[in-house]
Formats: sequence, C-alpha cells, structure tokens
Amino acid sequence: MITYLDEAPQDVGAREALLDRAFGPARFLKSSERIRAGRLPAEGLALVAKDGDRLVGTVRLWPVAAGHTGRHGLLLGPLAVSADQQGAGVGGALMRLALARAKALGHGAVLLVGDEPYYRRFGFSSERTGGLAMPGPYERHRFLALELTPGALLGAEGVLRPTGALAPAALKALAA
Repeated sequence: MITYLDEAPQDVGAREALLDRAFGPARFLKSSERIRAGRLPAEGLALVAKDGDRLVGTVRLWPVAAGHTGRHGLLLGPLAVSADQQGAGVGGALMRLALARAKALGHGAVLLVGDEPYYRRFGFSSERTGGLAMPGPYERHRFLALELTPGALLGAEGVLRPTGALAPAALKALAA
C-alpha cells in the first residue's frame, strides 16, 4: 500500500538515489537546479510516496520570485517515481497532494519545466509564462504554470530567482 508523507531527514538518501536513477547526473545541469541549489524547499511542500518503508516517489516545491515584478510563486520539481511504480498513479497523487497543500498554504502559482501533455491534466499550461524565463538554458515550450489564485501571474515578467531559505550547508559555506 502506498502512503504519502512529508519528507523526513531519513528520506534524503533514498530520495537522492531515486532522482539519480530517474534523471542521471545531468539533473544537476538543469536550469531548475540553479534555483534549487543551496536552498530548502518551501515549508510543508517536500513530499514522498512510500511502499512500506521503501521510498517510491518524491516531489518538492521551491519559493521563487519573478524577476523585477516581485510576483512570488513556487517552482515544482523534480517529480520522480520509481520505475516499478510508474503508471500506478503515484506521480499523479503526489502532484494533487502538493498542489492542494500549496493552495492551502496560500501560494498563488506553481511553475515548472516539464512535459506539457503530462502536466496539462493538473491545469498547467504555457499561457502565463510568456513574460518569464528560467536562469539558464531550457526548452521554452516546456515552461509551464498553474495559477492557484486567479491572476497570480498577471504582469509577471523576468527571470525566476530563488527566494527560499538557505540550506544549512549553504549557510555554513557563506560563513566560512
């Protein structure tokens, strides 16, 4: 039976191993990683799926701001599901839970770089990303958004930048 939980510190190793299997070392070269690097995910928005004690899915959302317009939102990613659980609804359940929590926590919008045919079913489209950009190379047609609050991205322009808290390791490096 699959359970959906908040990510716990003891999940980090299994989460990283799942992401390595799902995306390989190239995952660290993606524009989204520039936003996530050295940061903590948004409070209450780091989720895992477990089959018993085995981690089989993960999703995290990260606080961002849209360039000079100051519009705030979340960057989703990565979403990953263990190969043996793909097609079983684990990714969809993680997405629905993450989006419901983000909305309940008062976040106005979620952005991501991903496969539009997959994310369309959750309401994502490129309709509100025209004035926005990622920090580095990305495929424009894969840059998608979902407004959790109508109008949350109206007038949003510029390059996404991280606004979340720094991770302890990043804080330690800054202090050195």
